[in-house]
Amino acid sequence: MLNGIGIFLLVLLALLLASFRILREYERGIIFMLGRFWRVKGPGLIIVIPGIQQMVKVDLRIIVMDVPSQDVISRDNVSVKVNAVVYFRVVDPEKAIIQVEDYLSATSQLAQTTLRAVLGKHELDEMLTEREKLNLDIQQTLDTQTDAWGIKVSNVEIKHIDIDETMVRAIARQAEAERERRAKIIHAEGELQASEKLLNAAQMLARQPEAMQLRYLQTLTTIAGDKSATIVFPLPMDLLQSLTGERRTKET
Repeated sequence: MLNGIGIFLLVLLALLLASFRILREYERGIIFMLGRFWRVKGPGLIIVIPGIQQMVKVDLRIIVMDVPSQDVISRDNVSVKVNAVVYFRVVDPEKAIIQVEDYLSATSQLAQTTLRAVLGKHELDEMLTEREKLNLDIQQTLDTQTDAWGIKVSNVEIKHIDIDETMVRAIARQAEAERERRAKIIHAEGELQASEKLLNAAQMLARQPEAMQLRYLQTLTTIAGDKSATIVFPLPMDLLQSLTGERRTKET
């Protein structure tokens, strides 16, 4: 009789110890009472009645999930391989357990299909130059679809965009052609500005013959400083007339 009571007490003590659970600050426990949802408990010390209640733990921390490389065909029919990383967390533990069988696997599969669907609407140039905009589009699409699962997608980052080698060479040729086009435009703009300045200078000299004579004398002075060659330079008739006119004035 005493042995039976001792065994009963030991079993009761074991069940009592098994009913105590400790949940960390970032954990929550989904309690089911005879198969039906009862409540969300935690963090701290909680009691789960063995055989009657069952608990499923949920981690509330941000989960970092790698999206495997996906084959994407852009809107301009270029095939690329793209992989990404998704940051999300559970904000409603009840929905995350009840509304979807495995929220981690479901989020991963949804991220893969969303990545292909969103990037397929854009051209290759947009994928390479507007990555932040594409990240935001994917994040918003994922967040909308996972809201029913109690999951909040906080960020999506495209990691790598792998392009075929032939496309890399084509892009390099396109970039080289673009640089040559810009260089020609800059050169043409410089020639236009220089011609406008020369035209303004010619018009000013035409309006003021004295300025032309001063410029002529300055040029002669510059050439005279170079003693390496003999230079024959024509003398303008306007300058001779002005000089002879001054001489006649002095003689009279």
